[in-house]
Amino acid sequence: MNGLKTGLKPLLWSGAAFLLLLLLAVPLLNLPALLLMMVPYVVLYTTLSRGAFLLHLIPVWLLAGLIAGPAVLIIGLFFLVPAIVMGHLYRSGATAAKVIRTVTIVILALLMLELVLFQSIFNVSLLNEMSNTIRGTFDSMQEQNLLASGWNADFVDLLIQRVIHMIPLTFIVLAFVYTVFSHYVSRRAVIRSGLDVPAFPQAKDWRLPRVLVIYYLIAYVIDLFIKPGDVSYLAVALLNLVPLLSYVFAIQAIGFFFFIAHERKWNKAVPILIAIPVLLLPPLSLIGVLDTAFPIRKSFTKQQ
Repeated sequence: MNGLKTGLKPLLWSGAAFLLLLLLAVPLLNLPALLLMMVPYVVLYTTLSRGAFLLHLIPVWLLAGLIAGPAVLIIGLFFLVPAIVMGHLYRSGATAAKVIRTVTIVILALLMLELVLFQSIFNVSLLNEMSNTIRGTFDSMQEQNLLASGWNADFVDLLIQRVIHMIPLTFIVLAFVYTVFSHYVSRRAVIRSGLDVPAFPQAKDWRLPRVLVIYYLIAYVIDLFIKPGDVSYLAVALLNLVPLLSYVFAIQAIGFFFFIAHERKWNKAVPILIAIPVLLLPPLSLIGVLDTAFPIRKSFTKQQ
């Protein structure tokens, strides 16, 4: 398919990419622009030849850089790389699971790379900036007597330390959620352009490997013996691993409720509503653990 001969759609997607770059410089509108940033590039890369993709991309970026400045291009480059990876996987017919797994890793690597680049090139430590922001917020609240008793400087230091140590978990969750959202939107856009992209398995069919239960139990038991304030590598790893596995099993629990809804012919809104407390209340992830470890779905399967 020759990109510049495919009609109006590529031009419209190029226009969308240009508009999103400009919106990055507009307060309040920059957040929705960030959420959709990958979509035009994924569609263009998937539906056009590589040469045609560059012919659509270069004018858009040059014009956006002249109007909004080079800063928007730096941000745009961050999203361009995973968008190209996602488009390449679409073209190769990769499964949705592989797309989400691969692109999540790419975004995660880019987030970690940005920490290094800001520190080495711009001499800006995002970790220090985060610490200063938290400490400044607490100082301001203390001056206004808004802090509860016991919230002293030591408590603030412990909180800052914990927040910094949980950055890997935060990055993983952000990368995964952003990838899923981008895949959801991009896949539908690509399908409308005439290409078939494998769908992600329905929620009722989600199943995790049982070995994850063993990993979770081992990590949870070891975590019980970690002392508060421990900053060893093992303690930091568990601080991220245990909540991460909890989130994973929460997703499995959601799949379990979708399975029940399918078997019992519930309204489709019911499992969606149930998903909200499952995600917000970590103990409910135990349902996902049980669903993974034992064949409890057989109890809800229709009797033939």
